[in-house]
Amino acid sequence: MRFVIIGAGRVGLRTARVLRDEDHEVTMVERDEPTRRRARDQGFTVVDGDGSREDILEEAGVTTADAVGALTGDLNVNFTACMIANHYGCRTVMRIDEAYREGIYRKYADQVDEIIYPERLGAIGAKNALLGGTIRAIADIAPHLQVVELTLTDAAPVNGYTISELQLPADATVLAFGKRDQPLGIPTEDLSLEDGDRLVVLADFDVLSEVRQLLVGETATKAAANAGTGSSSAATELLEGEADSETDSDTGGVN
Repeated sequence: MRFVIIGAGRVGLRTARVLRDEDHEVTMVERDEPTRRRARDQGFTVVDGDGSREDILEEAGVTTADAVGALTGDLNVNFTACMIANHYGCRTVMRIDEAYREGIYRKYADQVDEIIYPERLGAIGAKNALLGGTIRAIADIAPHLQVVELTLTDAAPVNGYTISELQLPADATVLAFGKRDQPLGIPTEDLSLEDGDRLVVLADFDVLSEVRQLLVGETATKAAANAGTGSSSAATELLEGEADSETDSDTGGVN
């Protein structure tokens, strides 16, 4: 496939290297001379100029490209480049800064194919490294949606359930499942949930707290703090219900 990358800075150059490593053809557009020279030193074809100009994009090959990535730090350049690329039938990817994420996404989401915010992706990686263990954010799909991978613990209320018995909140869906130390795959209804199993879940930010309580066994307070949102009622009710059952059991309520 053929790609045009606008901006040979940190984000653009790394993206170009990944594409080239997968044997794709990449042409870059960059107006800053030292940045342009660095990309050329790494073997890339780089067009000198402003990526928001149609003649420069045509020189870079937009007329025959499969996709254009507008990855500069200038939002106006990125958006204009995407609109030109869209005219030529290219898939368009536009970079925005974290500070613009919510408003710009709502305003421009229908006019480009994909919006990315590298600062947010970097923050996800840092958060995963800091938290470690049982929860790993994979990606933000939209302003209020995130894909997370969670590892079940022996404290999870759903430990011992089957996939068919698992009831996540309405705004959460299981995308993949893997037994301990085995590859992820499409879940089947009769699979049992056990300590060490992994689930990949697509969830609205508003229910991440509840998902964490159900699948990892965090307390409502800790789950709400880690998810950045308040706790939801269903997980709380499930936990309280199990606590009631333990109190009524032969153990006399001793855990």
